[in-house]
Amino acid sequence: MTKIMIIGANGGTARILIDRLLAETDHELVLFLRHAERLAQYQSQARVTVLDGDVLDTARLAAAMAPVDLVYSNVGGVDLAAQTRSILAAMAQTKQQRLLFISALGAHHEVPGKFGAWNEQAIADFLPGFRASATLLSESTVNYTEIRPAWLTDASEVDYELTTADEPFKGTEVSRASVADFAMTVIAHPEKYQRASVGINKPNTDGDRPSWL
Repeated sequence: MTKIMIIGANGGTARILIDRLLAETDHELVLFLRHAERLAQYQSQARVTVLDGDVLDTARLAAAMAPVDLVYSNVGGVDLAAQTRSILAAMAQTKQQRLLFISALGAHHEVPGKFGAWNEQAIADFLPGFRASATLLSESTVNYTEIRPAWLTDASEVDYELTTADEPFKGTEVSRASVADFAMTVIAHPEKYQRASVGINKPNTDGDRPSWL
């Protein structure tokens, strides 16, 4: 049995992952988020611990992280770099090594063409945080998997392809269910994709911007 910590546990992808882990594995979960009452439906489950906390409170984060085997981060925002520093500091304090980290397309200047130019403008406020976090991960000693999704949809489908950090990003969109599915794969085989940055998109969705915009 593995104990998994999910930081930012109320995120859309995180909630899909939580439900799949509970349905398909015997893993124990530590769900860490602000306003923990938002996940009150999990409080009564024996395999789940729901903790209220701010990821920038490194001491509280480390205390919650100490007993786990793997950390999954679903945090975001314009202060992502500060949150990433806190996560890495807590991992150093607790000697945690395995991290799955949700980032975004563009974190490595890897999105080509008109879509890349549009994406730079569309998420201009957030890209500095993604890019600083990518540098922090690469300069750390943790065995991270940085997951860079395309623009996210709520489609109930699992349909995706992967690219490396050295390859141009493909496609424009991907479902949260697909991202959660890839996370499930890494959790099942944590020896894979170590110290790697992985782009994830739905095949055949190339264009100048996502289809609904």
